[in-house]
Amino acid sequence: MKKTTLILGCGDIGTQLGKQLIDAGHRVIGARRNVGALDGTGIEAVALDVTDEAALAALPDADIIVYAVTADRFEESAYETAYPTGLKAVLETFGARENKPERVLFVSSTSVYAQQGGEEVDESSETDPHGFSGTLMREAEQALLAHDLPGTAVRFSGIYGPGRDRLIRQVSEGRIAASNPPMYSNRIHRDDCAGVIAHLIQLSLEGKPLEPVYLASDCDSAPLHEVMAWIAKRLKVETPDVIQSPLRRRSSKRCNNRRLLDSGYTFRYPTFREGYEDVLQQGGFLSAKEKA
Repeated sequence: MKKTTLILGCGDIGTQLGKQLIDAGHRVIGARRNVGALDGTGIEAVALDVTDEAALAALPDADIIVYAVTADRFEESAYETAYPTGLKAVLETFGARENKPERVLFVSSTSVYAQQGGEEVDESSETDPHGFSGTLMREAEQALLAHDLPGTAVRFSGIYGPGRDRLIRQVSEGRIAASNPPMYSNRIHRDDCAGVIAHLIQLSLEGKPLEPVYLASDCDSAPLHEVMAWIAKRLKVETPDVIQSPLRRRSSKRCNNRRLLDSGYTFRYPTFREGYEDVLQQGGFLSAKEKA
């Protein structure tokens, strides 16, 4: 019998995830404001605003729920609505049903960590975020893990991929991060974001135990200067403009993904080199000669 996965906030990552699950034989329902974006994907589209109680109540039962809602702007009120308030409403709705989901997966973020001195962090590291985004994300995580429904939070680091090419454009404009002090950065390709969630869903449906939290970042927490220098070399551009991040926005930590690897996940793009090579190729940033 087909398993049903309901993806709430079925945007770019949710769409990639949905396609993978459909290929694996799942029924996939994607809920989002703009349902037209799901045309031709094979995902059953449902219009949803997570603040609408009637719309939540009308959602179909599902074996797995993926909560991937994103805030529509970088403001505290928008984050409050998208994360703790929205997730709590979903948990209340589905927790009261006769046919409860087997698991709820929440797309969280490494913004829950406040470490910025190059420390290594993992799932057991202290989470004491300074800003509202990390604070509200952590509140949502805590609500999920305290609920009766089985839940898992997946903390993604910086997501990049097709259409998420800000760093490439900065380098192409001749800009690069300072080499000293090293500012460690962490990232994960969009396709690995979808792959990680699909992997955890499969483990759950096979009855294998899941941890409450997974840190999802690739296998190379490299200094940002190193990443940008590698991109500059591939683009064959000079980078004379050294950019310094404002102190309040600096974040330098090294994400340890050992728990995810131990669960059996294999990265499609294990480091920024493979991942950015894909973005450079697919995004048309390289000339025919450079692609060779």
